Amino acid sequence: MARPAPVLHRDDPDRDALPGHTKVTRGDWLRMARDTLIRDGVDQVKILTLAERMEVSRSSFYWYFGSRKDLLNQLLEEWERSNTGILIRHADLPADTIIDAVNNFFRCVVDPDGFNHRLDFAVREWARRDDAVRRVIDRSDTARTEAIAAMFRRHGYPADEADIRARVLYYQQIGYYALELNETLDQRLTRVAGYLYCFTGVQPTGAQVRDFHDHARRVAG
Repeated sequence: MARPAPVLHRDDPDRDALPGHTKVTRGDWLRMARDTLIRDGVDQVKILTLAERMEVSRSSFYWYFGSRKDLLNQLLEEWERSNTGILIRHADLPADTIIDAVNNFFRCVVDPDGFNHRLDFAVREWARRDDAVRRVIDRSDTARTEAIAAMFRRHGYPADEADIRARVLYYQQIGYYALELNETLDQRLTRVAGYLYCFTGVQPTGAQVRDFHDHARRVAG
């Protein structure tokens, strides 16, 4: 029989009581850990810090996690499933042409609910001080570039060329975020046709460019 979700209370008795009973889930702890990692770095992903930010007792933490190390491991697994997983899924999407395939890849990086570049760089910063995390990063980068190379091979590119094009496409995207370029969406969109040509060697049609423009503006709100 499943155990009931714990009821949580603030640690400080001098503060106003929370209305009713506040319940937090494993997902709540992971989301707060992720947001703290992005904002403050891995050193601040601490049980007490997270509990204070959620205004709950620390007692529920051990309902979901065995230790801080367990939380960090699960956070890293969640990052692999989300960021790496979404890039691979978009590279694997069916497409009639290589232009459509690259547009599919672009879709996941312009969608606010898609690839989370801030999380990606927070994990990369974490990896600078943790060799185990560095190995996970390396594994994910390999899986991502292999998925993109497979995308090019499906559209008739020789294996060696597909590998190089995949690396150029992936490294350009990661580098774009690393440089923190302050471009507006309209500025980025003016370059889409040129990017598509450079990445594929194929001139996109006006309809293909317009389709991506429409998608980017739609998800940007």
